[in-house]
Amino acid sequence: MSTILVTGAAGFIGYHVTHQLLQQGHKVIGIDNLNAYYDVRLKHDRLAQLWPSTRFIFQRIDIADRSAVEALFTRWAPEQVVHLAAQAGVRYSLQNPHTYVDSNLVGFVNILEGCRHHQVQHLVFASSSSVYGANRQIPYAVEHNVDRPISLYAATKKANELIAHSYSHLYELPVTGLRFFTVYGPWGRPDMAPFKFTKAIVEGRTIDVYNYGRMRRDFTYIDDIVEGVLRTLAQIPQPNITSSVATQDSHAPYRIYNIGNGRPIELMRFVEVVEDALGMKARKNLMPMQPGDVLETYADVTALKAAIGFEPKTSLEEGIAKFVSWYQSYSSSIDLPLTA
Repeated sequence: MSTILVTGAAGFIGYHVTHQLLQQGHKVIGIDNLNAYYDVRLKHDRLAQLWPSTRFIFQRIDIADRSAVEALFTRWAPEQVVHLAAQAGVRYSLQNPHTYVDSNLVGFVNILEGCRHHQVQHLVFASSSSVYGANRQIPYAVEHNVDRPISLYAATKKANELIAHSYSHLYELPVTGLRFFTVYGPWGRPDMAPFKFTKAIVEGRTIDVYNYGRMRRDFTYIDDIVEGVLRTLAQIPQPNITSSVATQDSHAPYRIYNIGNGRPIELMRFVEVVEDALGMKARKNLMPMQPGDVLETYADVTALKAAIGFEPKTSLEEGIAKFVSWYQSYSSSIDLPLTA
């Protein structure tokens, strides 16, 4: 079994990936800065689910701290890295741009440097469907142009892909980037629609429905994301010996894949599914489109399926039912409501 570094281990996806790696018998070095972007109690409670494993080691580290990251790699010598730490959120990037530069750019380079200098076998990192930006080709395929991001968050994720490719090319570092599409499920973030809508409906408050509900999202259940991450991690990319100037393919051991459900859902339908799972009706505040948002996300997972023989399958109805069940159980176990 391997020693694997998971950044953002107290985060939503990081927690689930870490949990599954531990189930598989790996030793996991988990790091997180436990920032206050949303209620830190949720992060501590996720970590509490991981503490029982003797193969889990947690370090509170900010990836923007270069010396701390260097010391981490030197001490623990991870064989593989799953990089999930990042400042998330499209709308928050309009208010706090420097946070995105520190975490998503400076922090990302620090992780790449650690991988480069410590002979990491494979780096898998989280990108985002937001990189497709102003692209109007549907469904989104990895071959599409992604040079028109419409939020700083999206721009930092596109920058991650470019920087990672340069490291892969220069140092023959095996790297895989995964473009996640609207991930949801138990232990999810309070700032995302499933949590926000569920919490508001239960509390009898109004939910904000942007673009008057005329948006579609490719909602992807967390278990499908984790399966995709772990299968990808196990498949180390090799240099592309067929690359040429004519095909414009890269020679580097570098791959990019979409991970999405491939079934975009209109926002109003999403609200209905949450209502059905709760057995309660929502009070809706219909609002215009917000800066940085896109009308639709829709993943083409052809490349992912060809590479690892897997594509997400969980329906929205099944996934939301599981999320709502978790939310009701978790919210009843804490004294005060969580805040985004």
